[in-house]
Amino acid sequence: MKILVAIFLLSQFCFNQQTVDNVVYYSEFGAVGDGVTDDFDAIIATHAHANENGKKVRANSGATYYIGKDSKTAIIQTDVDWADARFIIDDSEVTVENRNRHVFNLTSKLPSEQITSVKTLAKNQEKIDLLLDYNSFIVVIDNTTMRYIRYGLNQNSGSAQTDVFVVDTKGNVDMQAPIIWDYNNISSMTAYPIDTEMLTIKGGHFTTIANQAESRYTYYSRGINISRSNVVVDGITHAVTGELAHGAPYGGFISISNCTEVTVQNSVFSGRMTYNTIGNANLPVSMGSYDITVNRSTNVTFINCTQLNDINDRKFWGIFASNYSKNITFDNVVFSRFDAHMGVANTTIKNSVLGHQGINIIGSGLFLIENTEVRGNNFINLRNDYGSTWEGEVIIKNCKFVPRNGARGDAVLFGGSNSGMHNFGYTCYMPKKITIDGLVIDDSNHPENYAGPKIFANFNSEYTNADFEQKYPYIITEEIIVKNTTINSDKSLIISNNSFMFSNVVVKKL
Repeated sequence: MKILVAIFLLSQFCFNQQTVDNVVYYSEFGAVGDGVTDDFDAIIATHAHANENGKKVRANSGATYYIGKDSKTAIIQTDVDWADARFIIDDSEVTVENRNRHVFNLTSKLPSEQITSVKTLAKNQEKIDLLLDYNSFIVVIDNTTMRYIRYGLNQNSGSAQTDVFVVDTKGNVDMQAPIIWDYNNISSMTAYPIDTEMLTIKGGHFTTIANQAESRYTYYSRGINISRSNVVVDGITHAVTGELAHGAPYGGFISISNCTEVTVQNSVFSGRMTYNTIGNANLPVSMGSYDITVNRSTNVTFINCTQLNDINDRKFWGIFASNYSKNITFDNVVFSRFDAHMGVANTTIKNSVLGHQGINIIGSGLFLIENTEVRGNNFINLRNDYGSTWEGEVIIKNCKFVPRNGARGDAVLFGGSNSGMHNFGYTCYMPKKITIDGLVIDDSNHPENYAGPKIFANFNSEYTNADFEQKYPYIITEEIIVKNTTINSDKSLIISNNSFMFSNVVVKKL
């Protein structure tokens, strides 16, 4: 009996020792955690050891880690538990060595691969002549074709045609995120292997002491970059302090790029101060500054996330932005804004609240908004700087619209404009079909002579008769289905003040 007990105790000791040995703490590599000593070298060394030896990283309970101005990055390739630890990222000194360096970078150990055997691609192509060692996330670029030729105060000459999608080892394309452009000339094609195991980072309260730089488009990174597929971020809080009347914008405390299957949940973020500068048209312009950005990624989900400051406070810029991404989901999110700059394909927003900057989109596919309250100027703003284009369908189901957070004004569901005279690098579309099934419009604080809420803004004030000719035609919505609406003003829903432009739209009120 004594021998059996001894064997059991020995096995328990070995198990517990193995468990302890599989975790490494920042203090083991010299981190002080007093909030004053710069612990960044110790943090970097801890993660380097963990990466090499397959260990998890855990912050010391109650510690506060100070991260200074040095141009360094901690590479994360194993699970991390920051628990109740605090991190101070100090950007207040003008001499931050490299504003483009992320503090943490979640990366894969699997190397990316340049694909040179594929010469062309077609929109919605289902299979590529390609054999890979891993299911992969693909980024393809055509430098000879310009898209998203921006119009307005931040006008530019466009960006190279870019697409992202997922393929399996035999080249089969995941059609949940299809190829959206034709490629007759491929400048580069990169395969990023998709890790099969999930990487999780959780906990931690981060505070950024904001930069005090000149207000120009010199974006700061200085946060957490995720460039590895299959990641969960759980329970992170990010606060911002020290913002002045001037400063450079931020490109995202959480930045997600070149990957798929990322979930951010149970986390809290901060809106950033709005600063002004001179845009490309040599006129004053407000600069976007973000706490979350999603670029060149697919299947990115935010669940149970909110922001520390007021989502309706207009001195803070919208918290979220995306480019070249597909299948983004908000579920139980309270943010000041959802925004798709250079295109999103397929988006779901449900059980959420969007604040003063509302929903701003261009892109394609299905945009589903369900059980969500929007408090922006429009329920959906089709961004006019990129042609107010959505090539696909919009479904609004069981939602509420409070224009301008209840301030007096008109109520317009779809905002935007397109003169038909600017080449954006693609044909521009309004949603082909719009379904509104269950919508409360709180337009009780309306102006005098208010005729009622409008489905569309006046997208082109020149397009009022058949004589108007568009140099670059804007394809108008074909069908709108409306049912189960409640309008607090007791007015009727109007298609637009520009009745001629939308005269051929079929509206079915059920």
